[in-house]
Amino acid sequence: MKRNLEVQIGELQLKNPITTASGTFGDGLLMDKIYDVGKLGAIFTKGTTLEPREGNAPQRMAETPSGMLNAVGLQNLGLQHYIDHIYPEAIQLGTEIIPNVNGSTIDDYIAVASAMNDLPGIHAMELNISCPNVKNGGMAFGVSEKGIAEIVSEIRKVYHTLIVKLSPNVTDIAKMATIAEQHGADALSLVNTFLGMAVDAERRRPILSTVTGGLSGPAIKPIALRMVWQVAKAVQIPVIGIGGITNATDVIEFLLAGATAIQVGTYNFVDPLSPLKMIEGLQAYMERHNITDIQELIGALQI
Repeated sequence: MKRNLEVQIGELQLKNPITTASGTFGDGLLMDKIYDVGKLGAIFTKGTTLEPREGNAPQRMAETPSGMLNAVGLQNLGLQHYIDHIYPEAIQLGTEIIPNVNGSTIDDYIAVASAMNDLPGIHAMELNISCPNVKNGGMAFGVSEKGIAEIVSEIRKVYHTLIVKLSPNVTDIAKMATIAEQHGADALSLVNTFLGMAVDAERRRPILSTVTGGLSGPAIKPIALRMVWQVAKAVQIPVIGIGGITNATDVIEFLLAGATAIQVGTYNFVDPLSPLKMIEGLQAYMERHNITDIQELIGALQI
């Protein structure tokens, strides 16, 4: 019996709920040499900013128990390079390409989002509101109610299907999600990384050049799962779950908690084939439980 794995994110239809997280999969072009990435539901591409960024100084990654810290600093070659060199090839990969958009001011975000809106074949974008707002003392847009309301409403004016990526470094994630929904988000992706640090005891110095960085990997999964569950109950728009997903069982747990789709992040570095294995494992689970449509799993947690 055929199993339907298709999910809907706003106006965006994905062939299955398995996607890859921004910053962990590049633009998909290199990975396509390893396997057919067209089998994935979508690829969330590495973050793009208006101007090129060199990123932070080394060291900017550190392994931690059951996870990793990163402080890459949004290294990328800028919007024009994306449009000229990445976009033309990426849209040929056979799956949805969803750019991750970043900036230091709202004007930066508007410029990048407006340009993305003009690209045929790009049907949605992910708005990363965990970036520091340089006009507001460096505080991330996504950690204040006012910041979320302002940036989402402004980008809503210039872009169609808008997925807002939420920061977990807040007191009430459900409240922040509700504000994003109220101001125009079509979907939410969560969670972004948690703020953490690592220390070299022998040198008595921080390992990362920036002292703190973003924690990801299996260590954050229970917290991410809880936040997805809370947000899915609080909003009416789709939620895309992220955080420590390593296998099909993790995927199913996030779907049961209310996620419509998921993103595989850090585990791409451990097992590049893991997204394909998750698709296969999800199909096997549905067959084992006689589930014909994946909608039967979404939000089906029994409490």
